[in-house]
Amino acid sequence: MDTQASRASHPSPLLASLLLASLVLFALAGCASPGEPSERRPPTPQAVSDLAASQQGNSVELTFTLPDETADHHPLAQPPTIEIFRDVSPATSAAATKAAAPAIPAQPSLLVTIPSGAVSGYEERGRIRYADALKPEDFTQHPYGVATYIVRTRVSPKRDSANSNAASLRFYPAPNPIDDLKGDFTHAGVTLTWSAPQQGPLGPAPPILRYSIYRSLSEANSAANPPGASSEQKRTTPSSPPPAKIGESDSTSYLDTQFASGSTYTYFVRSTVQYGTEFVESGDSNLVTVTARDTFPPAAPQGLVVVPVPAQSGQPAYLELSWAISPETDVAGYNVYRSEDVGVLGTRLNPALLPAPTFRDMNAVPGRRYFYSVTAVDRSGNESAPSAAVSAAVPAESQRNP
Repeated sequence: MDTQASRASHPSPLLASLLLASLVLFALAGCASPGEPSERRPPTPQAVSDLAASQQGNSVELTFTLPDETADHHPLAQPPTIEIFRDVSPATSAAATKAAAPAIPAQPSLLVTIPSGAVSGYEERGRIRYADALKPEDFTQHPYGVATYIVRTRVSPKRDSANSNAASLRFYPAPNPIDDLKGDFTHAGVTLTWSAPQQGPLGPAPPILRYSIYRSLSEANSAANPPGASSEQKRTTPSSPPPAKIGESDSTSYLDTQFASGSTYTYFVRSTVQYGTEFVESGDSNLVTVTARDTFPPAAPQGLVVVPVPAQSGQPAYLELSWAISPETDVAGYNVYRSEDVGVLGTRLNPALLPAPTFRDMNAVPGRRYFYSVTAVDRSGNESAPSAAVSAAVPAESQRNP
């Protein structure tokens, strides 16, 4: 009897295992929800925090850094889709517009959606760049209005990021871009000329205050800048260096004298107008590319003098030549030519450029008359026209022994 009671209170291992499995299944059945497994929560990108807006011509240029992590600091597998929103409000005082950080609009309108696969086309030097082209109605419906922008990104349609910071600016109609910029390399430097723009988005262009000139060192790469490419396409080529403002002009011309010989530069010009205390530049003009290759020879040397020097102290007689130093700053040296015929340049006597305006002809034959002329050569290898010829001879008797 005691043995049977003991067996009842201590079930066999097989029975214990069956009881435990039953309990586990019961617990799982009680805890699990019926139906399909729940979907994994999609990642949420970090919010953009450095959105900036500036007016470039009759467009608003937006720039920002695209997030590469989720809000909980996990790396994103691919660039997120971008949504850009805009709100335009009536003009307020300039002081109020600039006083504090702009507020997030309550109901901004979706301006554009950039799919993940197209994001790389808007990336420039590590930042996203998008130009919002303003339409004539933007200026007529909201004269001197204030545009406020925000950006959201997403990996999944169900999980947008938080709003970016708001970027706000007051916009004004700018003149149309200059379309007839011309450039030429002259002896004085790179000369740029253009015509004043006559039209803007609402009709006649406002009065032009001044012009700004921009330059970049060109890659001279036809593959990067194919013929017919627009100013925008050329300027955003990833391999090209960014343009820099090199000067201003009150007229429709500009002379660039700060260049490196042999280098190729690309130029564009913007016109500037003023609204109260605000200055607005037009869009870029057409591009012109100029190579600063010096093909201009220096002026012919002046003041050539040839003096016979008699023999003395065992030295034979010779002819001493001298002339005025060239006033041009890029002269590298001089050449001396000798001929026995009038009007013929003759043979160059110096094997290398002469650094100074002097030369001794030690090979003149006594009693024979020669015609000498001199040229100047600049650092680009351009040789001047010959100087006026001067004739001279070593007297035959100068070679007699004393």
